[in-house]
Amino acid sequence: MEPKSGISGKVKLLIALLVLQLCFAGFHIVSRLALNIGVSKIVYPVYRNIIALLLLGPFAYFLEKKERPPLTFSLLAQFFFLALIGITANQGFYILGLYYASPTFASAMQNSVPAITFIMASSLRLERLHFLRRDGMAKILGTIASVGGATIITLYKGPPLLGGSNSFEEEMAASPENMLDWTRGCVYLLGHCLSWAGWMVLQEVKGSSQKCRAPVLKKYPAKLSLTSFTCFFGLIQFLVIAAFTEREPKHWKIQSGEEIYLILYAGVISSGIVLSLQTWCIQKGGPVYVATFQPVQTVLVAVMAFVVLGDQLYSGGILGGLLIMVGLYLVLWGKNEEKRIVSQHNTEETTLTKHLLAPNSREKSSTGADSC
Repeated sequence: MEPKSGISGKVKLLIALLVLQLCFAGFHIVSRLALNIGVSKIVYPVYRNIIALLLLGPFAYFLEKKERPPLTFSLLAQFFFLALIGITANQGFYILGLYYASPTFASAMQNSVPAITFIMASSLRLERLHFLRRDGMAKILGTIASVGGATIITLYKGPPLLGGSNSFEEEMAASPENMLDWTRGCVYLLGHCLSWAGWMVLQEVKGSSQKCRAPVLKKYPAKLSLTSFTCFFGLIQFLVIAAFTEREPKHWKIQSGEEIYLILYAGVISSGIVLSLQTWCIQKGGPVYVATFQPVQTVLVAVMAFVVLGDQLYSGGILGGLLIMVGLYLVLWGKNEEKRIVSQHNTEETTLTKHLLAPNSREKSSTGADSC
C-alpha cells in the first residue's frame, strides 16, 4: 500500500504545480490588461492583497484553530520579513517590470528563478549537489537548458508562424526611449526574480533531512494562517508606499466592470489560491522542485498572449519551448534519481547493520543456552 500512496502523492504534487503555472500564466495576461486600461501600479497590488486577505482570513481562522501555534514576536517578525520579500518586493518589482516590458518577456525572465533558487539553496546547503554524479549533472544541465530556452524565446523570435513580420531588433531600435524603458523593465523583473527565489528559499529545509522543514513552516505549520499573515503585512507595507506615491483619489476609484474582473482574478486566483498552493507545493517538494516548473509558464503565456492580446507566435518560441521542456525533464529526472540513490544507500546500510548484528545475536543465544 505504501508505493501506491507514494505515487498518489507525486501525482497530486504534479497536478498542483501545473495548475499553479496555469494560474500564473493567466495573471500575466490579466495584469497587462489592467495596466492597458489605466489601473494604477500601486492601487492594483493593494486591492489584490485586500481581496486575498478577505478570502483566506476566514478559512485560516476556522480551519486551523488546532494547528495554529501561539503567536510570538519572533514569528511576527518572520512573517513581516516574508511579506517584505514575497509580497511587497515580489509584486512591486513585477508590476513595474511588466509596465515597461511585455507579458511574454516577464514570463521568460521568471525562468531565471530556478537557477537563482538553485544557487541560493546550494550556497546555504539546503539543496544537495553532487557534481560528479549523474543526478547532479542532470540538475545542472536541466537548469541551464531551461534558462537557455527562455533566452531563445526572448531574444530570438525567428520567422512568424502565421505570417506578418515584427522584428524585435527593429522594435527596440525604433526609439532610444523604448530601449531605455525595456532596460528598466529588465532591471525590475530581475529584482522580482531575486525576491521570489529568496522567498521560496526562506521556506526550505534546514538541513539535509527531507522531514525537517523550513524554519517558518516548522514553527508555524498552519499554512493558510501563514499565508494570511503574509498577505496582511504585505498589504500594510503597500499602504505605506501608497501614502507617499498615490495620493490622487481618482486613482483609487474602479471605473468599469472590466477592472473589477481583473482585480478579482488578481486577488482571488493570483494571491489567495496561488500563494496557498505554492506554500503547499514548497512544503511537499522543496523550492528547487517547484521552481523547475516555472518554464512551463512561458509556453502558456505565449499561447495566451496570442489568443487574448493578439501577440504573434514565432518559430523561436517553439524552439525555446522545446528546450525548456527538455531542461524540465532533466531536472525532474535528476531529483528522482537523487532520491533513488539515497533510498538505495539507506537500504544497504540497514542490511549491512543487520548482518553485523546477526552473529552477535547468535552468540548471545548460544551463551544463554550454555549457561542453562
